[in-house]
Amino acid sequence: MPQDFGVLLNLAFGAFKHELHAELARVGFDDVGTSFGYVFRLLAHKPTNLRDVAEALRITAPGALKIVNDMVDKGYVERQDHPGDARQKLLTLTPRARRAMVAAHEFHEEFERSLAARVGPRQASAARAALEAIVARAERDGGETGIVLRPR
Repeated sequence: MPQDFGVLLNLAFGAFKHELHAELARVGFDDVGTSFGYVFRLLAHKPTNLRDVAEALRITAPGALKIVNDMVDKGYVERQDHPGDARQKLLTLTPRARRAMVAAHEFHEEFERSLAARVGPRQASAARAALEAIVARAERDGGETGIVLRPR
């Protein structure tokens, strides 16, 4: 009996994340947490406050604070004064975070090339199109896709 589709998606994502983290560790980023990539993508566009990070990750502010503190401690994020509100801090990426993002992006590209080599370019392209259609439908219908990765 074949795997249920959702289970298969989850297993495939788990395998992808395992390979990604192994590659990041190999190139010197062995301390990247599981939520770091989402925060990297959010902060890559502009400095952001903690409340907006929590909202984008769809977690509580204390949960986001725990992630951000870990990222600060590991040298991936810096806190800066907010120019318009002394009570707030803006979160920005460090050069180390940007290097980790480059390494992750290179891994993503290589993973997709490797998939095309294993299953053929048409099937790899079809897999991408299917995943994009799933996400687009959820966004169009106002459904949950989990984490907001697009800047507002």
